[in-house]
Amino acid sequence: MCGGRGTRLESAREKPLHPVAGVPMVDRVRRALAASAVETVRAVVSPNAPETRAHLEAAGVRTVETPGEGYVTDLGVALDAPGVETPALTVAADLPLLDGPAVDAVLARHRGDASLAACVPTALKRRLGAGGETTLDDAPHLAPTGVNVVGGSDRRMTHTSYDPRLAINVNRLEDARVAAALLERDGPETRGEDPCE
Repeated sequence: MCGGRGTRLESAREKPLHPVAGVPMVDRVRRALAASAVETVRAVVSPNAPETRAHLEAAGVRTVETPGEGYVTDLGVALDAPGVETPALTVAADLPLLDGPAVDAVLARHRGDASLAACVPTALKRRLGAGGETTLDDAPHLAPTGVNVVGGSDRRMTHTSYDPRLAINVNRLEDARVAAALLERDGPETRGEDPCE
């Protein structure tokens, strides 16, 4: 999911292209998905982020165009696109700490045809120094991570993770600084360096 306006970020770039430790966030997410068990990747784009669309298409990523009317509407359009089937993993483009094992850990928690929302405790976000404005209505101590599995039924599951790789959504410049500091601390694999290059 990489078609949002990103107005809170106040970046000179479109939100998915905002660099964290020198690498656009959407490229970090792309690398995480490539290193995971995910077989097919499509970028959900919108008129709100034309440079992101061009960037991804130049990299050979298939895109699904949505109207850019909000997450829920755009997700519905994406799920109705030809070739998209449920269950489908959805990942926000603002997760610069994400990596393949973190994606696979979420996938391993999914069961049957239910939908799965991966969440982290708000206390973990605070401890890491990340913003935590968004919480679950029925569980205000949990924050959505931006990693979900959309199933084919109305059943819903919540997976609570304590993994810092899922806890940093970059919505403000301070979140980007926190993410960059954590990437620097945790080594070259998380800084976005491609071990194959």
